[in-house]
Amino acid sequence: MTSRVVITGAASGIGLEIAQQFIALGDQVAICDVSQSALDEVKKDIPEIKAHRCDVSDPQSLEAFFLDVEETFGGVDVFISNAGTAGPAGAIDEMAFDDWQNCLNVNLNGAFCGCQWAARHMKRQKSGVILIMSSTSGLFGVPNRSPYVAAKWGLIGLMKGLAIELGAHNIRVNAICPGAVEGERMDKVLEIESAATGKSKDALKDIYTQGVSLRRFVTADEIAQMACYLASDAARSISGQAISVDGNTERMV
Repeated sequence: MTSRVVITGAASGIGLEIAQQFIALGDQVAICDVSQSALDEVKKDIPEIKAHRCDVSDPQSLEAFFLDVEETFGGVDVFISNAGTAGPAGAIDEMAFDDWQNCLNVNLNGAFCGCQWAARHMKRQKSGVILIMSSTSGLFGVPNRSPYVAAKWGLIGLMKGLAIELGAHNIRVNAICPGAVEGERMDKVLEIESAATGKSKDALKDIYTQGVSLRRFVTADEIAQMACYLASDAARSISGQAISVDGNTERMV
C-alpha cells in the first residue's frame, strides 16, 4: 500500500537518503529544506518528489509547506522530523544566547510544529507513524555542545510523551538516534569542534571512532533503512523507543 511520506530537512544527507528509499518502495514523498539550490538539484534528479523551500524555525514557513502537502497528498501517513542544525560549539560561559536559541528553534521547536501538524491528520484517520531524528547526543552528555545536546535530549522527551498521547489513536512515535554519520554534515561538525577545542579534525574523528564498538562512522543509508523499517508494518508494535544506529557508542569523548 502506498504511503504519503513527509520529511523535513531532506534535500541532502540523511533526509535525502530516507526520501530516496521511500520512493524506491513506491511511496509518495514530499520534502522541505531551507536550501533552494539543494532543492533544485533534488527536483532535477528526482522529478516525482514534491520539494518545497521551508525554514522549520519559522512557524509560518512550515505552515505554508504543510498546506501545500495537504493540497497535494490530502494528508500524511508517515511524518519524519529530520531538519536540524549542529549549532555552536564552545564553553557555555562564552556562548551567545542567540546561538543557543537558534539551535533550539531549528532542532526542537521545528519538530514540535511538525509533529503537531501530523498528529492532527493522523488522529482523524486513526493511523500514522511519526519518526523524530534525535542523536546519540540525546542519550549521552557531550562537552562544548550544550545547545545541540539539550535539543536532542528534548526531542526524545517529545517522542516519549507523544507515543503515550497518540497510541490510542493507532499512531506510533519513535526516535532514531544516529551516531557519527559519514558525510558533509559530520565534516562540518568536526570543523566546528576543531575550532572550539584546538584539536585537529583527524584527531577528533579518531576520538569519535575509538568511542564506538565497530570503530567506524555509520552511513546515511543505514539510518534510512531503519526509518523505512520503523514506518513499516513489520514494526507495528514498536513505539515510544529511542533507537540508536551508531555501531554501539561506548563513550562520546
